[in-house]
Order: sequence, then C-alpha cells, then structure tokens
Amino acid sequence: MTPTEAVATRRSVRAFTDQLVERETLARVLEKAQRSPSGGNVQPWNAIVLTGEPMQTLFDRVAQEFPKGRAALKPEYDIYPDGLDGRYEEHRFGVGEDMYAALGIAREDKGKRLQWFAQNFRAFGAPVLMLVHTPKYMGPPQWSDIGMWLQTVMLLLREEGLDSCAQEAWAAYSPQVREVVDIPADHIFFCGMAIGYRDPDAPVNAFDVERARLEDSVRWEGWR
Repeated sequence: MTPTEAVATRRSVRAFTDQLVERETLARVLEKAQRSPSGGNVQPWNAIVLTGEPMQTLFDRVAQEFPKGRAALKPEYDIYPDGLDGRYEEHRFGVGEDMYAALGIAREDKGKRLQWFAQNFRAFGAPVLMLVHTPKYMGPPQWSDIGMWLQTVMLLLREEGLDSCAQEAWAAYSPQVREVVDIPADHIFFCGMAIGYRDPDAPVNAFDVERARLEDSVRWEGWR
C-alpha cells in the first residue's frame, strides 16, 4: 500500500468486526511510528494499549456514568474551543448529521442518537483501545507532535489492513478512565483510539465525509 492509498482509505471507522488483532502486528506498527517527527526529538507521546478484560472493565466503569448526563463529563482540556464558528463549525456539525443520516437516525430522535453516542465508549466494537497521554507541562507544539504520531500510527495501521477511530470523546470521562487505567497523575489524558478491522457492510463506514476545498485552506504566494 502506498502512502497515497493509505491516506485515501483511512477514515474514522465506527463499526468493527470481532476479528482479533495480533499484538505482534500492533507492536510492528508502533515501532515504525517511533520515527514520527517531533520538535527537538522530544517524542512527547505515551500510550496504553488495552484489550480483553482490562478494556471491558473500562467500558463497564464509564457505562455507569451515562445516566448522570453532562454532570459526569469532566475533560481535562477543551475538546472544542468555545469560539468555533464559520466553516470549522460547519464541518463539525455536517459530519455528525451525515453520520446520523447514514444510520437512519432522525435529528429529533434524541434517544437513538444518545444510544449511538454511547457506542463511542465501547470503542465501536473494536477489539483494541489505545489511550494516549502526555506530561501536563507539554505545550501546543508537543500536542502537534502527538497529532503527527497519531496520524503516522493510523496510516501504518492501514498498511497492515487495519482501521482506527481517534476518539477525543474518551477525554470527557477522564476521572473514570484514571480510576481504571494507570495514567500518571502528572500527565494529561488526551484521547483514545479504537483499533481493529472495519465492518465493510456497516453504513456508518460508507458515508461520504466532506472535506474543505483546497482554496479554503491554502493560499499561494510568489507562484506564476
């Protein structure tokens, strides 16, 4: 698989099969991903890779919080900025509506939408969940480095025939995650990533994800 093919076929997969993922395969991916760039070679990423009983224990713990609604949500950082607007907010809102349309869930059906949202916290049926954290003193440049590492991991997973879904949603339940998973107290919990094999027949894995036009994101200067 070429890098172009990996980029073209990567998507946030939200329905996985129950096919197991070999530890050796993930170790190979993560070992290669250590070549990801980082400013000053700081390499600020840290991860815990869960499967089996530890992962189920986490699912069960977070499930206890659902009846509490928003009162249980305590992320350690702002997942989206308060001032998100314009095309940025349009893209965010649009992908959600397109996803629910693919699932056949109407906008007014709040119950079914909430049920689907809860699937985030079962990693959409994936057999592996990776949790990412970094020291609290790391700043925006190091968070950017973590993003480059995550992208590298996701593309290398495609090379292995695997898929993923990066899930900042897990950050909303940071206290509960820390109860179950040993994340250092001086680290901030950033996100989860579901990893497994996509269900090719699931509609949620097939809807078109609109991307911004190049001219909306890139300006050219000095070119003829």
